[in-house]
This record gives sequence, C-alpha cells and structure tokens, in this order.
Amino acid sequence: MQGRKRMLEHTIAAIPPRRVIPIAISFVLLFALGATTLRAQTPPAPRPVVVLDAAHGGDDAGAMIGNQQEKNLTLALSVKLRSLLMARGFSVVTTRESDTTVDAGQRAETANRANALACLSLHATQAGSGVHLFASSLTPAEGTRLTAWKTTQAAWVTRSLALAGVVNSALGQANVTVTLGRTNLPTIDSMSCPALAIEVAPQRDADAPAAGLEDSTTQAHIAEALAAAMVEWRAEAKGGREP
Repeated sequence: MQGRKRMLEHTIAAIPPRRVIPIAISFVLLFALGATTLRAQTPPAPRPVVVLDAAHGGDDAGAMIGNQQEKNLTLALSVKLRSLLMARGFSVVTTRESDTTVDAGQRAETANRANALACLSLHATQAGSGVHLFASSLTPAEGTRLTAWKTTQAAWVTRSLALAGVVNSALGQANVTVTLGRTNLPTIDSMSCPALAIEVAPQRDADAPAAGLEDSTTQAHIAEALAAAMVEWRAEAKGGREP
C-alpha cells in the first residue's frame, strides 16, 4: 500500500504543473460518474401486492344482476380497480382476466403465492344496499408451519378484520352504505393474507334511483373508494399515514 502511494506521488510530481488541475478535475468527474452509476443500478423497492379475485367466471355465471351476469360485472370491476391500483404504486395479481372457470383452490393458491398485502374477492348482488364486507368466520388462531389448508385464514383473521375497518372507512367517505359481516368463505378461508369478500349491491337512496354494479358510474365510484382504501392500508402496514 505504501509502495503504491509513493508511486502515485512520484507520478503526480512528474506531471507538469499546468496539467495537475485538469487531471484532478478529471478524477473528480470520474468518481462522481461512478457514484451515479452505482445509484442507478440500485434496484427499486418491491411494490406491495394486491390480489383481485373476480368471483365466478366460465361455467359459473353467478347471479343475474339486472340483465347482466355477475361474472362479467366482477371482472369489469377488477379491471377498473387494477388500473387504479397500478397508478398508485401497487403490483396487482388477478385470479382471472377473462371468462374462465377458476375453482376456489386455484384462487387461494394465486393469493398465497403472491405474498399479498391484501386480497379482495369481488362479488355483486341485487339484495340489500350498498356494499357488504365479509371476513372469514374462522376463529383467530396462531399461525403454525403445518396449517390445515381450509383453515389457513385463521392466522390472518385479525388482520382481515382490521382491513375491513379501513375499507369500511373509505367507502363511508365515498357515501356508500356498508354492511359488515363474517361468514364461511371457502376461497378466503384458504388464503394466507388479509382477505375480504366485497359484495356490491345497488345503492338504495330515497332521493336517487338504485344503481348497482351494472352501472358504469357505480363501478367507477366503488373502484375509486377501494383504491383509496388500499392506499390507507399500505400506509398502516408501513406504520404511518401516507402524505
């Protein structure tokens, strides 16, 4: 090391004085360029993942909502919501992107492989009013390495209920009536992430005609509210509110 230092000193001493400053500037520029290159090569932080599960599909048409099949409406909502979430910095994984048959096990596997921040299972109905939020009815339990497939969600129920609170708040701010519940959910019960079933019904206001998920304006309104909920949920997961 000392030998290299002396060699460098002799090299600099041998450089004519008029050339020392330009050479020094060149060294500084090269160092700065190298630092910039290293920063540019630093990989970006991974985006949080939201799984969107458009219920039904393929052979399973679901309910008739007006003159439309539920499977088509849930897919339309999934497409709208996916676009909004991606614009807000999320990665989005979907259980289906076309009119295909996907069973409950496949849907759960998709969510579990994604290491998701949340999974929203999208449904539509003609019954009731506003949006019905359902979390799994499983009793909360500690997670173990060997968990029965159909009760995997038990380790996540507490977080799913917290997620329901965030979604409820976002929908309320959007003036959407919300009903909270817990029920047996075969798809969600096998998921290892915070997960909810979101069932959209017509908003039955006294001073306005009822409009459900078959209405494009309602679709957009619900999608915006759900996207806002996911932004808030991401902030809570980080331990603070986003600006």
